[in-house]
Amino acid sequence: MNWDQPIVYAVQHKDVGIRSKSRSGGIFTALSDYVLKNDGVVYGCVLTQDFRAIHFRAENQIDRNRMRGSKYIQSRMGETYKSVKRDLESGRNVLFSGTSCQVAGLKGYLGKEYENLLCVDIVCHGVPSPKMWQNYLAWQESKTGSKVRSVDFRNKADFGWRDHIETLWFENGRKVNSKVFTTLFYGHTILRPSCYECPFKSVMHPGDITIADYWGIEKAAPDFDDNKGVSLVLVNNDRGARTFVTVKEQIKWKQTRLEDSLQPPLKAPFPEPENRKNF
Repeated sequence: MNWDQPIVYAVQHKDVGIRSKSRSGGIFTALSDYVLKNDGVVYGCVLTQDFRAIHFRAENQIDRNRMRGSKYIQSRMGETYKSVKRDLESGRNVLFSGTSCQVAGLKGYLGKEYENLLCVDIVCHGVPSPKMWQNYLAWQESKTGSKVRSVDFRNKADFGWRDHIETLWFENGRKVNSKVFTTLFYGHTILRPSCYECPFKSVMHPGDITIADYWGIEKAAPDFDDNKGVSLVLVNNDRGARTFVTVKEQIKWKQTRLEDSLQPPLKAPFPEPENRKNF
């Protein structure tokens, strides 16, 4: 049973290397390391070799590391829910990470509570169409005259945590920094229709723990504001609180005020743009 109001924390992983490879402050690595060390499996979103987002099962840190970083497209679930249920029924500890609607979908599929399940959902801006992403890659390839070799939806290494620039590396050696997909994403024209009516655009989420970039950290906890990444962590229930205690040795943390942490997706869904259908 989730509380009426979450407890809010600013978090940074103590390992600077882990934080540099994480999208925000590294809390997902801390939580998933704990599960993996306790005979657990971790489910999360990864990019395939053809740059499609899918949900994936990991039993080790190498596979788990593929889940780091943001993917601003809808993730294909495949047989994930069935696989989670098999692991739970066999007694394995399971961490499932995803958007709030994916967590709610998993709980609806399972139909009951499992003590060995930890759900971590992300504060979601909205989910763009995978078709738009593939069209965007094809457009970049036609401009560059080469196939895409790798992508980074938000290049934190070169531009810092706050900036949002996608970088594409091509087989011919070229590298392109762009804000085209970023602009489409924040313009909300490429989101799924359901995202404009999302019931989880509030401080109430179905996960045991909810994580995000801590936008507004300069007000909530200025001493954490180094442009290298900070995680916003909402602890939503007793299970989330017990788990958070277990990872405190790996992280630098500070309890903050909810009212200083209310980024737009924690308030209401973004309205459908008037030009969406034309777009």
